[in-house]
Amino acid sequence: MSATRSPKVSERVAPKAADPQPPKKKKHDDDDGPDFATLFRAWVESHRASLLDSLRRLGKQPIGSFFTCMVMAVALSLPMGLSLLLNNVERLGGSWQRAAQISLYLQLDASPQQGEALREQIKGMPGVADAEYVGRDQALEEFQQQSGLGEALRELPENPLPGVVLVTPNEVDKATLEALRQKLSELPKVQQAQLDLVWVERLAAILKLGDRFVFGLTVLLVSALLLVIGNTIRLHIENRRTEIEVIKLVGGTDSYVRRPFLYMGALYGFGAGLLSWGVLAFGLNWLNDAVVGLAGLYGSDFALAGVPVADGLSLLLGAVLLGYIGAWIAVARHLRELAPK
Repeated sequence: MSATRSPKVSERVAPKAADPQPPKKKKHDDDDGPDFATLFRAWVESHRASLLDSLRRLGKQPIGSFFTCMVMAVALSLPMGLSLLLNNVERLGGSWQRAAQISLYLQLDASPQQGEALREQIKGMPGVADAEYVGRDQALEEFQQQSGLGEALRELPENPLPGVVLVTPNEVDKATLEALRQKLSELPKVQQAQLDLVWVERLAAILKLGDRFVFGLTVLLVSALLLVIGNTIRLHIENRRTEIEVIKLVGGTDSYVRRPFLYMGALYGFGAGLLSWGVLAFGLNWLNDAVVGLAGLYGSDFALAGVPVADGLSLLLGAVLLGYIGAWIAVARHLRELAPK
């Protein structure tokens, strides 16, 4: 046998020199992703491209886009027009508060100086918008003119009519007016305080009926507007179905697909709001000629007020929001059907 000894296992498995480790790469700040400014510019560019694409597609169909906006404008004009007419009718009577005046009949021995002092006292009371004193002689003269009994009234030995203080309240409310009437009836030199509560109740009922009618009509027409814009956006989605499926196939997100249609709905609403504003302005101006002629026959200078700027801007903003909401509903309904197969 050979005297040569085999090396020990520990010697045969001697540790080798450690393999040199590859140098670690230094981390740079750029590895964390783009900064906020880059992301914001990309977001703005994406929205700008979607807006321009929506404008371009609407411009390719000018007649169809115009008639869609016109249908929406007519639906928007009806409730707004009725509301404006209601405000003009309210203004026609001077004010609803004046229609609910409280008449204070003074005692016959009350002098004009006492009547004027009472008027100043009442005018400074809370809940009173204005107060007017009508003396006995003025009341008799007005009664002679309005009743047609001038010759008979002149034969009377003395003036039977008392002085009157006409009180105009701040608000038309039955309970508030009754409390004010009771307070005024306790003033000195006041013989009777009269308030036509039946007229106040009729007035409140007319206003409530008008408000409810306008509200109900607004709800119905807003629902119709959502259906119109939803159906219009649905047609645009169907025309671009293949394009949308390809976009989703290559990784396009739902928000990216949805964005152009939302801009399209907002643009439809903006156009409808402008047309509705123009229709209302033209309609009120057209009616105003006849109203001015009729009011002139009664010796009045009443004229219809136009569309206030605040109401016009509210109409425009509401139309844009309705277009946006209608487009969102339409896209949300059909987006899940556009998944690539």
